[in-house]
Amino acid sequence: MFTTVFLVRHASHALVDHVLVGRMAGVRLSDEGRREAAGLAAWFAGRSVAVVQSSPRRRARETAEPIAAALRTTVEIVPALDEIEFGQWTGCRFDDLARDPRWQVWNAARGTARPPGGETMVEAQARLIGHIEHLGRTLGRRRAVLVSHCDVIKAALLHVLGRPVDAYGEIEVAPASVSTIEIGSSRPGLAAASEWRAS
Repeated sequence: MFTTVFLVRHASHALVDHVLVGRMAGVRLSDEGRREAAGLAAWFAGRSVAVVQSSPRRRARETAEPIAAALRTTVEIVPALDEIEFGQWTGCRFDDLARDPRWQVWNAARGTARPPGGETMVEAQARLIGHIEHLGRTLGRRRAVLVSHCDVIKAALLHVLGRPVDAYGEIEVAPASVSTIEIGSSRPGLAAASEWRAS
């Protein structure tokens, strides 16, 4: 018996690839992102889904809401799905971060490095995996949609694939993509994985 979990990265916003948004307040989807969210809603429409859950970040909620509407349900806000806490780096441009030696360490050693004033990728991984395992124990053979963030989803996928978080560069998690995993309710672990992206 398997629980199916759809890990959805939020759709695009204007700062993607330019600014480390992290937990910045008020970051909204761009026009492109709203089109992507509509595409996700169309993809999920008609599927049997028990719960739609979202990170507290606005961009994640704005991605989750059309999906929930298509499924005639509501969005549950779940802190375990939140973005990594990047501390002092929150809101910094990637061009500026590239000159920070601590940023180089972070990208070379995700398994041990910590953003200044933030959390490690392993800590973010633990909170999401703990939540997914809880769903595996409680949902049975039903499905869940979890709208979260790139590195958090990567961390979860690396865990179920048995890979270290230092291998984060091996996995692509594009905006508005869906990574699907199936977990055994009696023994959480990866049974299958696939990815779809809204066009």
